Amino acid sequence: MKKDNLNSSLVFWDTAKEYIYHYLPDVRNASPNTVVAYQSCLNHYIDYLEQQKKCVRKNISFADFNRDSIKEYMAWMLNDRLLAPKTCNLRLTAIHSLLEYASNEYTELMSSYLSVCSVKSIKHSSKPIEFFEPMQMKALLSAPDTTRKTERRNQMMLILLYDTATRVSELLNIKVSGLHLNSGIPYVTIYGKGRKYRNIPLMSKTKQHLERYLREFHNPLQSDAPLFYAVTHGERHHLSSDTMEVMLKRYVKECTSIGIEMPSKPHCHMIRKTRAMDLYQNEVPLTHIQQLLGHENLSTTSGFYAFATLETLAKSMEKVNGSPSAKKWNNKETLVKIYRL
Repeated sequence: MKKDNLNSSLVFWDTAKEYIYHYLPDVRNASPNTVVAYQSCLNHYIDYLEQQKKCVRKNISFADFNRDSIKEYMAWMLNDRLLAPKTCNLRLTAIHSLLEYASNEYTELMSSYLSVCSVKSIKHSSKPIEFFEPMQMKALLSAPDTTRKTERRNQMMLILLYDTATRVSELLNIKVSGLHLNSGIPYVTIYGKGRKYRNIPLMSKTKQHLERYLREFHNPLQSDAPLFYAVTHGERHHLSSDTMEVMLKRYVKECTSIGIEMPSKPHCHMIRKTRAMDLYQNEVPLTHIQQLLGHENLSTTSGFYAFATLETLAKSMEKVNGSPSAKKWNNKETLVKIYRL
């Protein structure tokens, strides 16, 4: 093996930068969010090498990306930093991806890459899907004090977030031009993950809410303006995801204060899951829910929603217990039909 490429810090830094700034966005066509996520993951490991392994940053090379170091890094994240398995696995994926790219550029790095590939991701048990019950969602939508202008904006955001089942980032990126309220079927255009667009139909009540909102917050209309915004020093600007999360927690706390039981750790993504679960429980096909959520693969959708909730399971059991057909098992003619070739 050529040790110069394995131990060369120049080869490492040049290759890593080419991977982040050219290969991912231009060749893999990865979204900006994916590029930033992988860049952050790799920087985290480099910080680990510097701070925990006392490596000199400028001298880091692919030799530092060896199997033993990666295993120790995974154990450190999980046991010392108490990071979630999902976070640890994402960072491992980024390291694997960089080494795969580097091994294709420098074949002498292939054995090192294959060795690191034997470091497996952390197994973790999947938690039950978190969503708001119908009464909780209704209370949440009614929580804003609509006598105040900003609260009316907040209520509109919650309504649209639920009706469209969008991600918070997608909601906050909607522009006025993304609304098509005068179409035969009113809809909104969403710019989602993977730099893909999708159109989501709007329910009639949501359309009415949006028309009132536009009259109050966008008069006159400016097609390139963000649909939801805040005003600072007379200038409009986009809202942040953190603002939405703080807003939701405040409303959940208000609902709890009046005696409504709410989830202990609420977050905005639960509204997306609530809408999808409501549709699933009302027997909307999973392929339609997949299109609404913008999932590329149906397996992603079914993995989250295609399971029996306590409510649906209880109803199914009650239906069987109360069904007249259950009594037929004691009928002699029925038994004869069953037990014959």
